[in-house]
Amino acid sequence: MRIAQVSPLIESVPPKLYGGTERVIFWLTEELVRQGHEVTLFASGDSQTSAELVAGSKGALRFDESVIDPLPHYYAMLQHVRQRASDFDIIHFHVDYLHFPQFHDMAARTLTTQHGRLDLPDLAPVYRAFPRMPQVSISNNQRQPLPSAHWIATVHHGLPLELHSYDPSAKRDYLAFLGRICHEKRPDRAIEIARRAGIPLKIAAKVDKADRDYFEARIRPLLDDPLVEFIGEINETEKTAFLSGAKALLFPIDWPEPFGLVMIEAMACGTPVITWPCGSVPEIIEDGLTGLHVSSVEEAVAAIDRLDSLDAATIRRRFEERFSAPRMANDYLQLYQQLIQVATLSTTLVAAE
Repeated sequence: MRIAQVSPLIESVPPKLYGGTERVIFWLTEELVRQGHEVTLFASGDSQTSAELVAGSKGALRFDESVIDPLPHYYAMLQHVRQRASDFDIIHFHVDYLHFPQFHDMAARTLTTQHGRLDLPDLAPVYRAFPRMPQVSISNNQRQPLPSAHWIATVHHGLPLELHSYDPSAKRDYLAFLGRICHEKRPDRAIEIARRAGIPLKIAAKVDKADRDYFEARIRPLLDDPLVEFIGEINETEKTAFLSGAKALLFPIDWPEPFGLVMIEAMACGTPVITWPCGSVPEIIEDGLTGLHVSSVEEAVAAIDRLDSLDAATIRRRFEERFSAPRMANDYLQLYQQLIQVATLSTTLVAAE
Protein backbone atom coordinates (compact mmCIF):
# COMPACT_ATOMS: atom_id res chain seq x y z
CA MET A 1 0.00 0.00 0.00
CA ARG A 2 1.24 3.51 -0.82
CA ILE A 3 0.78 5.66 2.29
CA ALA A 4 1.59 9.29 3.04
CA GLN A 5 2.03 10.42 6.64
CA VAL A 6 1.77 14.18 7.12
CA SER A 7 3.28 15.40 10.37
CA PRO A 8 3.34 18.71 12.23
CA LEU A 9 6.51 20.72 11.69
CA ILE A 10 6.96 22.07 15.21
CA GLU A 11 8.99 19.02 16.24
CA SER A 12 11.04 16.54 14.27
CA VAL A 13 9.94 12.93 13.80
CA PRO A 14 10.79 11.57 16.28
CA PRO A 15 11.20 14.59 18.55
CA LYS A 16 14.52 15.07 20.23
CA LEU A 17 12.85 15.66 23.58
CA TYR A 18 9.15 16.22 24.37
CA GLY A 19 6.57 15.66 21.63
CA GLY A 20 3.90 12.99 21.81
CA THR A 21 2.29 13.42 18.39
CA GLU A 22 5.55 13.25 16.45
CA ARG A 23 6.67 10.26 18.49
CA VAL A 24 3.49 8.36 17.62
CA ILE A 25 3.90 9.26 13.94
CA PHE A 26 7.44 7.89 14.05
CA TRP A 27 6.39 4.57 15.59
CA LEU A 28 3.48 4.22 13.17
CA THR A 29 5.63 5.04 10.14
CA GLU A 30 8.40 2.64 11.15
CA GLU A 31 5.95 -0.19 11.75
CA LEU A 32 4.23 0.36 8.39
CA VAL A 33 7.61 0.27 6.64
CA ARG A 34 8.56 -2.85 8.59
CA GLN A 35 5.39 -4.53 7.35
CA GLY A 36 6.41 -3.81 3.75
CA HIS A 37 4.32 -0.77 2.85
CA GLU A 38 5.57 2.11 0.72
CA VAL A 39 5.48 5.07 3.08
CA THR A 40 6.30 8.74 2.47
CA LEU A 41 6.71 11.00 5.49
CA PHE A 42 6.12 14.73 5.12
CA ALA A 43 7.86 16.27 8.14
CA SER A 44 10.67 18.60 9.19
CA GLY A 45 13.96 18.05 7.40
CA ASP A 46 15.79 16.94 10.53
CA SER A 47 13.46 13.95 10.97
CA GLN A 48 14.79 10.39 11.02
CA THR A 49 12.80 7.71 9.23
CA SER A 50 12.97 4.48 7.25
CA ALA A 51 10.34 5.92 4.91
CA GLU A 52 10.90 8.42 2.11
CA LEU A 53 11.30 11.78 3.82
CA VAL A 54 9.93 14.91 2.19
CA ALA A 55 11.02 17.98 4.14
CA GLY A 56 8.32 20.54 4.89
CA SER A 57 10.87 22.76 6.62
CA LYS A 58 14.62 22.74 7.10
CA GLY A 59 14.29 21.65 10.71
CA ALA A 60 11.84 21.53 13.60
CA LEU A 61 10.19 24.96 13.77
CA ARG A 62 10.32 24.95 17.56
CA PHE A 63 14.09 25.40 17.47
CA ASP A 64 14.26 27.87 14.56
CA GLU A 65 14.42 31.37 16.02
CA SER A 66 13.85 32.89 12.58
CA VAL A 67 10.32 31.41 12.41
CA ILE A 68 7.68 33.86 13.63
CA ASP A 69 4.60 32.31 12.05
CA PRO A 70 4.55 28.54 11.37
CA LEU A 71 1.47 28.61 9.13
CA PRO A 72 3.24 29.55 5.86
CA HIS A 73 5.49 26.54 6.30
CA TYR A 74 2.49 24.27 6.82
CA TYR A 75 0.65 25.57 3.76
CA ALA A 76 3.72 25.14 1.57
CA MET A 77 4.05 21.54 2.77
CA LEU A 78 0.35 20.84 2.20
CA GLN A 79 0.60 22.18 -1.34
CA HIS A 80 3.44 19.72 -1.97
CA VAL A 81 1.30 16.89 -0.58
CA ARG A 82 -1.52 17.96 -2.88
CA GLN A 83 0.77 17.95 -5.91
CA ARG A 84 1.82 14.39 -5.11
CA ALA A 85 -1.62 13.13 -4.07
CA SER A 86 -1.88 10.72 -7.02
CA ASP A 87 1.24 8.91 -5.72
CA PHE A 88 -0.65 7.58 -2.70
CA ASP A 89 -3.50 5.21 -1.97
CA ILE A 90 -4.18 6.99 1.30
CA ILE A 91 -2.99 10.25 2.88
CA HIS A 92 -2.90 10.22 6.67
CA PHE A 93 -2.87 13.69 8.23
CA HIS A 94 -1.79 14.64 11.75
CA VAL A 95 -2.10 18.44 11.42
CA ASP A 96 -5.51 19.09 12.98
CA TYR A 97 -7.79 20.73 10.37
CA LEU A 98 -5.25 22.76 8.35
CA HIS A 99 -5.58 20.54 5.28
CA PHE A 100 -9.38 20.45 5.09
CA PRO A 101 -9.82 23.15 2.39
CA GLN A 102 -7.16 21.67 0.09
CA PHE A 103 -8.28 18.05 0.37
CA HIS A 104 -12.06 18.06 0.88
CA ASP A 105 -12.60 17.09 -2.75
CA MET A 106 -10.63 13.86 -2.18
CA ALA A 107 -11.82 13.29 1.39
CA ALA A 108 -12.40 9.57 0.89
CA ARG A 109 -8.68 9.03 0.27
CA THR A 110 -7.66 10.84 3.44
CA LEU A 111 -7.65 10.10 7.12
CA THR A 112 -7.10 12.59 9.91
CA THR A 113 -6.02 11.60 13.40
CA GLN A 114 -6.92 14.22 15.95
CA HIS A 115 -4.20 14.37 18.59
CA GLY A 116 -5.29 17.34 20.70
CA ARG A 117 -8.16 18.61 22.78
CA LEU A 118 -11.42 19.22 20.95
CA ASP A 119 -13.46 20.95 23.66
CA LEU A 120 -12.64 24.45 22.39
CA PRO A 121 -15.80 26.18 21.07
CA ASP A 122 -14.02 27.75 18.09
CA LEU A 123 -13.46 24.32 16.54
CA ALA A 124 -17.08 23.44 15.82
CA PRO A 125 -17.53 25.64 12.70
CA VAL A 126 -14.65 24.08 10.75
CA TYR A 127 -15.90 20.53 11.35
CA ARG A 128 -19.39 21.56 10.28
CA ALA A 129 -17.95 23.15 7.13
CA PHE A 130 -16.05 19.98 6.12
CA PRO A 131 -18.32 17.10 7.18
CA ARG A 132 -16.87 14.54 4.74
CA MET A 133 -13.33 14.46 6.14
CA PRO A 134 -12.84 11.06 7.89
CA GLN A 135 -11.66 11.51 11.46
CA VAL A 136 -9.98 9.17 13.95
CA SER A 137 -9.97 9.88 17.68
CA ILE A 138 -7.22 8.64 19.98
CA SER A 139 -9.76 7.94 22.72
CA ASN A 140 -13.53 7.67 22.74
CA ASN A 141 -13.73 10.50 25.25
CA GLN A 142 -11.79 12.87 22.98
CA ARG A 143 -14.57 13.02 20.40
CA GLN A 144 -17.40 13.96 22.80
CA PRO A 145 -17.23 17.74 22.22
CA LEU A 146 -17.64 17.22 18.43
CA PRO A 147 -20.15 14.37 18.08
CA SER A 148 -21.22 15.47 14.58
CA ALA A 149 -17.70 15.20 13.08
CA HIS A 150 -17.14 12.34 10.64
CA TRP A 151 -15.67 9.90 13.16
CA ILE A 152 -14.86 6.51 11.68
CA ALA A 153 -12.90 4.91 14.53
CA THR A 154 -10.91 5.31 17.71
CA VAL A 155 -7.32 4.08 17.57
CA HIS A 156 -5.42 4.07 20.84
CA HIS A 157 -1.73 4.86 20.60
CA GLY A 158 0.88 2.14 20.70
CA LEU A 159 4.62 2.03 21.05
CA PRO A 160 7.31 -0.53 20.14
CA LEU A 161 7.46 -3.45 22.52
CA GLU A 162 11.23 -3.15 22.78
CA LEU A 163 11.29 0.60 23.43
CA HIS A 164 10.97 0.29 27.20
CA SER A 165 11.70 -2.77 29.30
CA TYR A 166 10.35 -4.16 32.53
CA ASP A 167 13.01 -4.83 35.16
CA PRO A 168 11.65 -6.99 38.00
CA SER A 169 14.73 -6.21 40.10
CA ALA A 170 14.39 -2.43 39.82
CA LYS A 171 14.51 -0.53 43.10
CA ARG A 172 11.37 1.61 43.19
CA ASP A 173 11.84 4.30 45.80
CA TYR A 174 10.28 7.53 44.50
CA LEU A 175 7.20 8.91 42.76
CA ALA A 176 7.48 10.21 39.19
CA PHE A 177 5.90 13.03 37.20
CA LEU A 178 6.66 12.97 33.48
CA GLY A 179 5.60 15.17 30.57
CA ARG A 180 4.90 18.89 30.52
CA ILE A 181 4.56 21.59 33.16
CA CYS A 182 1.19 23.26 32.72
CA HIS A 183 -1.92 23.93 34.78
CA GLU A 184 -3.93 21.08 33.21
CA LYS A 185 -1.28 18.47 34.12
CA ARG A 186 -1.31 19.65 37.77
CA PRO A 187 2.31 19.20 38.84
CA ASP A 188 1.31 21.10 41.99
CA ARG A 189 -0.93 18.17 42.92
CA ALA A 190 1.95 15.77 42.37
CA ILE A 191 4.17 17.79 44.70
CA GLU A 192 1.47 17.93 47.37
CA ILE A 193 0.92 14.17 47.14
CA ALA A 194 4.62 13.48 47.60
CA ARG A 195 4.92 15.88 50.52
CA ARG A 196 1.95 14.40 52.35
CA ALA A 197 3.20 10.87 51.73
CA GLY A 198 6.78 11.75 52.71
CA ILE A 199 8.12 10.11 49.54
CA PRO A 200 10.60 11.71 47.10
CA LEU A 201 9.19 13.04 43.83
CA LYS A 202 11.19 13.34 40.62
CA ILE A 203 9.77 15.67 37.96
CA ALA A 204 10.97 15.15 34.38
CA ALA A 205 9.05 17.71 32.39
CA LYS A 206 9.23 20.31 29.65
CA VAL A 207 8.37 23.96 30.29
CA ASP A 208 6.91 25.55 27.15
CA LYS A 209 7.22 29.28 26.57
CA ALA A 210 3.45 29.52 26.96
CA ASP A 211 3.69 27.93 30.41
CA ARG A 212 6.77 29.78 31.65
CA ASP A 213 4.78 32.28 33.76
CA TYR A 214 2.81 29.46 35.39
CA PHE A 215 6.01 27.60 36.14
CA GLU A 216 7.72 30.62 37.69
CA ALA A 217 4.72 31.77 39.73
CA ARG A 218 3.18 28.46 40.85
CA ILE A 219 5.69 25.63 40.53
CA ARG A 220 9.20 26.98 41.08
CA PRO A 221 8.41 28.05 44.67
CA LEU A 222 7.27 24.48 45.40
CA LEU A 223 10.60 23.03 44.25
CA ASP A 224 12.39 24.34 47.33
CA ASP A 225 11.80 21.07 49.14
CA PRO A 226 14.27 18.23 49.79
CA LEU A 227 11.64 15.71 48.67
CA VAL A 228 11.21 17.33 45.23
CA GLU A 229 13.74 17.05 42.40
CA PHE A 230 13.13 18.90 39.13
CA ILE A 231 15.07 17.19 36.33
CA GLY A 232 13.65 19.02 33.31
CA GLU A 233 13.08 17.45 29.90
CA ILE A 234 14.42 13.97 29.29
CA ASN A 235 14.79 12.08 26.03
CA GLU A 236 13.44 8.70 24.99
CA THR A 237 16.44 6.69 26.12
CA GLU A 238 16.29 8.19 29.63
CA LYS A 239 12.65 7.32 30.23
CA THR A 240 13.06 3.62 30.98
CA ALA A 241 15.35 4.16 33.95
CA PHE A 242 13.29 7.12 35.14
CA LEU A 243 9.99 5.20 35.10
CA SER A 244 11.44 1.87 36.26
CA GLY A 245 12.74 3.45 39.45
CA ALA A 246 9.35 4.81 40.42
CA LYS A 247 6.81 3.33 42.81
CA ALA A 248 4.18 4.95 40.60
CA LEU A 249 3.72 7.56 37.93
CA LEU A 250 1.57 10.41 39.22
CA PHE A 251 -0.82 11.61 36.52
CA PRO A 252 -2.97 14.09 38.48
CA ILE A 253 -4.57 15.80 35.51
CA ASP A 254 -7.36 18.37 35.65
CA TRP A 255 -8.56 18.41 32.03
CA PRO A 256 -10.06 16.08 29.38
CA GLU A 257 -6.79 14.37 28.41
CA PRO A 258 -7.10 13.13 24.78
CA PHE A 259 -4.80 10.15 25.43
CA GLY A 260 -1.81 10.56 27.76
CA LEU A 261 1.17 8.76 26.24
CA VAL A 262 3.09 8.77 29.52
CA MET A 263 0.57 6.33 30.97
CA ILE A 264 1.45 3.57 28.52
CA GLU A 265 5.15 4.40 28.78
CA ALA A 266 4.85 3.73 32.50
CA MET A 267 2.93 0.52 31.85
CA ALA A 268 5.71 -0.65 29.51
CA CYS A 269 8.09 -0.42 32.49
CA GLY A 270 5.68 -2.26 34.79
CA THR A 271 5.02 0.97 36.69
CA PRO A 272 1.50 1.63 38.00
CA VAL A 273 -0.25 4.95 37.45
CA ILE A 274 -2.08 6.94 40.13
CA THR A 275 -4.44 9.22 38.29
CA TRP A 276 -7.64 11.21 38.24
CA PRO A 277 -10.14 9.52 35.84
CA CYS A 278 -10.47 12.49 33.47
CA GLY A 279 -10.73 12.31 29.69
CA SER A 280 -9.14 9.17 28.28
CA VAL A 281 -7.86 7.82 31.60
CA PRO A 282 -10.62 5.22 32.22
CA GLU A 283 -9.97 3.81 28.73
CA ILE A 284 -6.21 3.50 29.31
CA ILE A 285 -5.67 2.68 33.00
CA GLU A 286 -7.61 -0.26 34.40
CA ASP A 287 -8.40 0.64 38.00
CA GLY A 288 -6.97 -1.94 40.36
CA LEU A 289 -4.96 -3.66 37.63
CA THR A 290 -2.59 -1.22 35.89
CA GLY A 291 -3.15 1.72 38.22
CA LEU A 292 -5.45 3.38 40.69
CA HIS A 293 -8.13 6.01 40.03
CA VAL A 294 -8.50 8.72 42.66
CA SER A 295 -10.55 11.89 43.00
CA SER A 296 -8.56 13.89 45.57
CA VAL A 297 -5.07 14.41 46.90
CA GLU A 298 -6.10 12.55 50.04
CA GLU A 299 -7.17 9.53 47.99
CA ALA A 300 -3.94 9.68 46.02
CA VAL A 301 -1.85 9.59 49.19
CA ALA A 302 -3.90 6.64 50.47
CA ALA A 303 -3.48 4.91 47.09
CA ILE A 304 0.29 4.77 47.57
CA ASP A 305 -0.25 2.25 50.37
CA ARG A 306 -2.26 0.11 47.94
CA LEU A 307 0.44 -0.10 45.27
CA ASP A 308 1.69 -3.44 46.58
CA SER A 309 -1.61 -4.97 45.46
CA LEU A 310 -0.67 -4.28 41.83
CA ASP A 311 1.61 -6.67 39.97
CA ALA A 312 4.34 -5.11 37.81
CA ALA A 313 4.53 -8.11 35.46
CA THR A 314 0.78 -7.91 34.89
CA ILE A 315 1.04 -4.20 34.12
CA ARG A 316 3.71 -4.93 31.50
CA ARG A 317 1.62 -7.74 30.03
CA ARG A 318 -1.43 -5.49 29.69
CA PHE A 319 0.75 -2.97 27.88
CA GLU A 320 1.86 -5.66 25.44
CA GLU A 321 -1.71 -6.81 24.88
CA ARG A 322 -3.27 -3.38 24.40
CA PHE A 323 -0.74 -0.70 23.44
CA SER A 324 1.89 -2.05 21.04
CA ALA A 325 2.94 -0.30 17.83
CA PRO A 326 2.02 -3.35 15.70
CA ARG A 327 -1.52 -3.28 17.10
CA MET A 328 -1.79 0.44 16.38
CA ALA A 329 -0.48 0.03 12.82
CA ASN A 330 -2.82 -2.87 12.11
CA ASP A 331 -5.78 -0.84 13.33
CA TYR A 332 -4.85 1.95 10.92
CA LEU A 333 -4.25 -0.47 8.05
CA GLN A 334 -7.78 -1.80 8.43
CA LEU A 335 -9.09 1.77 8.20
CA TYR A 336 -6.91 2.53 5.16
CA GLN A 337 -8.28 -0.55 3.41
CA GLN A 338 -11.87 0.37 4.24
CA LEU A 339 -11.42 3.90 2.92
CA ILE A 340 -9.74 2.68 -0.27
CA GLN A 341 -12.59 0.24 -0.90
CA VAL A 342 -15.19 2.97 -0.43
CA ALA A 343 -13.27 5.38 -2.67
CA THR A 344 -12.90 2.70 -5.36
CA LEU A 345 -16.59 1.85 -5.20
CA SER A 346 -17.56 5.51 -5.47
CA THR A 347 -15.30 5.97 -8.50
CA THR A 348 -16.80 2.90 -10.15
CA LEU A 349 -20.37 4.09 -9.57
CA VAL A 350 -19.60 7.54 -10.98
CA ALA A 351 -17.98 6.01 -14.04
CA ALA A 352 -21.03 3.77 -14.57
CA GLU A 353 -23.32 6.77 -14.63
